Amino acid sequence: MCTSRLFTLVLVVQPPRVLLGMKKRGFGAGLWNGFGGKVQPGESIEEAARRELLEESGLTVDTLQKIGQITFEFVGNSELMDVHIFRADHFHGEPTESDEMRPQWFQLDEVPFNHMWADDIYWFPLLLQKKLFRGYFKFQGQDTILEHTLKEVEEV
Repeated sequence: MCTSRLFTLVLVVQPPRVLLGMKKRGFGAGLWNGFGGKVQPGESIEEAARRELLEESGLTVDTLQKIGQITFEFVGNSELMDVHIFRADHFHGEPTESDEMRPQWFQLDEVPFNHMWADDIYWFPLLLQKKLFRGYFKFQGQDTILEHTLKEVEEV
């Protein structure tokens, strides 16, 4: 039987650019990603998103827009990842490297999908268009998507 664990992911978007972080260690090391992590006990999902963004990038935000929710399954791992995805259009502070992430701005037409998780290319355009979505991705290892669903929704 599968259990699930809550995670957050924040993408800071300032057209014509988006802030990504190079994951320096741990799960997903060597890939560009948004900023996020595990929701801690006693913490709301949004509180976790704000905390992880601050810890990993040095930024704070007034408003987070919840834009998506994706469940990830990894073959051989009985724990599902329930990832709540947020978009931030305004922020305070200067992106700063942390022990875990190295932030860098990318032009929206130069997002490095070939150096990101394989699922990102599917849902990233929805996030950029501010369209709400729900999805499911089943991975074999960290590179191969075995199956997936992704749909626009009215609310997340």
